[in-house]
Amino acid sequence: MTLRELKPGEEGKVSRIGDKGPIKRRIMDMGVTPGVMVKVIKVAPLGDPIEVNVRGYELSLRKDEAAQIEITQN
Repeated sequence: MTLRELKPGEEGKVSRIGDKGPIKRRIMDMGVTPGVMVKVIKVAPLGDPIEVNVRGYELSLRKDEAAQIEITQN
């Protein structure tokens, strides 16, 4: 399951981040790393962006970025 598939209020633990290169590096630089808990706060009306809570702060991710983040739900 990916972060993009989670609904508002759902949370999970990051198990893996997909693509190599600048997108992966950018996601990890924002604090989304394997093992961290991520909770979806809200999704924009057209689905882009997705607002998540990670490490105690709110972060907005594009749908394509969220699709790169694999999640295991609790």
